[in-house]
Amino acid sequence: MKIKVNDLSFCYDDRDVLKNINLEALPGTITALIGPNAAGKTTLLRCLAGILKPEGRIYLDEKEIRDYRKREINRLVSYLPQENSPHATLRVYETVLLGRLYSLSWRLSEDELSIAFEIMRELNIENLASQYLAELSGGQRQMVFIAQALVKKPKVLLLDEPTTSLDLQHQLEVLEQVRNITLQQKITTLMAIHDLNLAARYADRFLVLKEGGVYNFGRPVDVISEGMVQDIYGVHASIFIDDHGIPQVIPEYSIRLTFNMRGEKVVDQKI
Repeated sequence: MKIKVNDLSFCYDDRDVLKNINLEALPGTITALIGPNAAGKTTLLRCLAGILKPEGRIYLDEKEIRDYRKREINRLVSYLPQENSPHATLRVYETVLLGRLYSLSWRLSEDELSIAFEIMRELNIENLASQYLAELSGGQRQMVFIAQALVKKPKVLLLDEPTTSLDLQHQLEVLEQVRNITLQQKITTLMAIHDLNLAARYADRFLVLKEGGVYNFGRPVDVISEGMVQDIYGVHASIFIDDHGIPQVIPEYSIRLTFNMRGEKVVDQKI
């Protein structure tokens, strides 16, 4: 399902949070939302999920989102917020099934269970199905929440910093699975993410936000530059292209030695 955004703007208490956003995202691709804190990434995802009502137009396959009924949006679009409150008393399969609330009745059907176990199998967490969330590691819980987002077989997947608080191994596992599912099921995926190098490895397009507006939009190799890193983050960095054609960002550090009043050496490190 193609997403198209035209001149989207949103205000909180007369403060412009998003200003004239334009983008297009296609099925089977991942678009990374890049920018510093408070750039508007989460607000944009919440607008695309139908949670917030912005000015401008959002199209899902050429049909405006405002013309969809809420139940239709819930079926087509999955939004995984940055913070989830795990229900410690729920088992993994029960947590995953919560993602199909739009279709669940008082009685759980074999079809619903089959769909839940199918997505857990695809994400390699089927062996955790009967465990309680409280027994899982952070990485395992995040994979469960991604399964919850995918279990209704959405056309659009919106992820807000899906790798937050995960170690490197689990970050790679989560993003590998997101990319595989996106390609296999032709999902249109947008994710807010801070790590530029991970984003460049897994995303097809970058939407770079600065102070609520679009700074740049395009392929990672075309968007990432020393100037962009300086303008967006205030950081001096070197950019090199690896053997796979993926840009990598290496921050540059300068160290200055000073001395305090007692003549003791002090290291003042700046980026």
